[in-house]
This record gives sequence, structure tokens and C-alpha cells, in this order.
Amino acid sequence: MQELSPLLSAAFIATLLTSGIRLAIPIFLAALGEIITERGGVLNLGLEGIMLAGALAGFMAAYYAEQSGSPLLVGLAPWLGMLAGSGAGLLMGLIMAVLAVSLRTDQVIASITLVIVGEGVTTYVFRQQFASLTARVSSLPALPIPFLSDLPFVGQVLFTHDMMTYLSLVLLAAAWYFLYQTTWGLNLRAAGEHPAAADTSGVNVNAVRYAAVLIGAAFAGLGGAVLTVAQLGIFNEGITAGRGWIAVALVIFARWRPELAFVGALLFGIANALQFRIQALNIEAIPYELLLMLPYVLTILVLLRGVRRAEAPAALGRPYVKE
Repeated sequence: MQELSPLLSAAFIATLLTSGIRLAIPIFLAALGEIITERGGVLNLGLEGIMLAGALAGFMAAYYAEQSGSPLLVGLAPWLGMLAGSGAGLLMGLIMAVLAVSLRTDQVIASITLVIVGEGVTTYVFRQQFASLTARVSSLPALPIPFLSDLPFVGQVLFTHDMMTYLSLVLLAAAWYFLYQTTWGLNLRAAGEHPAAADTSGVNVNAVRYAAVLIGAAFAGLGGAVLTVAQLGIFNEGITAGRGWIAVALVIFARWRPELAFVGALLFGIANALQFRIQALNIEAIPYELLLMLPYVLTILVLLRGVRRAEAPAALGRPYVKE
């Protein structure tokens, strides 16, 4: 028990929660985008490939902006990286939208194609551009909120993050508002639940589904860019390490609701932070292999719980053919 005592300290718990929130953001953004996509009736399982594309595009944009020598570009480098990551996600989303909406191909096969393309293209491009270099970019600095960050415990946990963490929470609120409080959100949900009825009401189902896929993929690409540009400052082959698949699982756990997706991502982030912290403390009582498994075991348990209560959009995965 003496070995485990550091795990019970307030400082350790505060640091764990702070890191957990930070690590949750890339997965949350991908899951949030997938919720929008699936609410429109399109099943996009290619988040892993899209996140990889966004991660590399964002990293390359930030890297070359920093290498340009221009003070303006250097200052904007992280944000140019975020923009490039979202753009790469949009491009991947366009491929998915054409396959799933226009050509009406099997959406599972189309999704797997995106994963393969994302993994293959990013590996090839990265090796061509950076194989002999140890390339790094400057990650986003923490931006403590004045006065609030000085609060005991809560201040460190909630108010000492980088700008992308704060903006992600804004995106959560915006996504919830547009999904449930706007006409566009109503049309989107109608396209995923009863596309024929939506079409009869004057909704262009295919256009709505195109928009849903593109927005969802842009969010996933942004999540990849946040990982490499805002947080790690590096890119490695397969750097997403299954985060895209975890985001898909979180959508089911969240029952297609943005706020619950954030809770699920936070659980994964805390589990991931816990295994890093315990490894750093070198506690021999807890096997190293168990620590590595912890985030993914938690994801499986969360998914099993979510499946029992899941109520997917009625037309999810079904191409719409106007009669």
C-alpha cells in the first residue's frame, strides 16, 4: 500500500484529471463529427484514416510555416496546422460522400477503404518528406484563465488548458445547439431517421447527407491535427493508435448525443493519463502490460454498456433512393 499512496494525493488526482481532459480532445472531436455524420444516416467507420490524414496535413503545414522564417507564419503555424488538418479531413470526407451518397456503395467497405488510404498515403508521404529528419513543431502553450486558474484544485483541472481545449468545448455547445435547436439540425436528424418523409417535406436528403459527411470528416481531421500540432508536436506513422476506432465506439456509448460523447472521451483520456502517470512513478505492484491495456479495456466495457441501450438512427447506413 505504501507504493500506491502517491496515487491518492490531491496533487496526483488534479494532474491526472488535467491530463485526461487534454488527452480526450482528439477522440472527442472525431466522435462529435461522427455523431453529425451518423445522425444524417451515413455510417463512416473510416475515422482512423481521416484522423491520420488530418494529423499529417496539420503537422506538415505547421512545420513548413515554422521553417518559412516569416514571423507572421511562425506565429500562425499551429492554427495553419489546424486548418490544414480540417482541410485534409474534408477531402477524405468528400471521397466518402461520393462513394456512400452518390454511388451508393456499401458504406462499411467504403469506410475501410478510407482507413487503408489514410494509413498508406500518410506513411508514404511522411517517409518521403521526413524520413531522415527529426521533425518537430511547437505545440500550443497552456493558456491559464486569469483568477479562475488560481482556484484550488478546480483551477488547475479546468482552467489551465491550451486554446484548442477551450474551443473544443465551444464546439460541443455549438453542435448540441445546431442539432437540437435549429431547422438544419431537424433536417439532419430527419435524413437519418425517415429520409423519405424528409424528402416529401422538401428536404434535399442527399445534400444534407453530403454536408453531414463533410462536417464530420472535418472534425475528425481537426482531431488528428490537434494530436500532432497542438499536443505532441511530432508525427509518427500510425500516431493515432486506434483513436479513430475508439471514437466510433464512443458514438454508440453516447447514444448519438454530443454531451455523452465528451463524457466517454473523458473516461478514455483519464484512463490513458493514468497509465502514463503510473509508469512514470514506476510502481512495480501494477504490471506494465496491464497499464497499456487499461484505456482499451475501458473502451470495450464502455462499448458493451452502450450497445444495450443504443438507438441508432433508423436509416443509418442505408443509401437513399428517391422513388
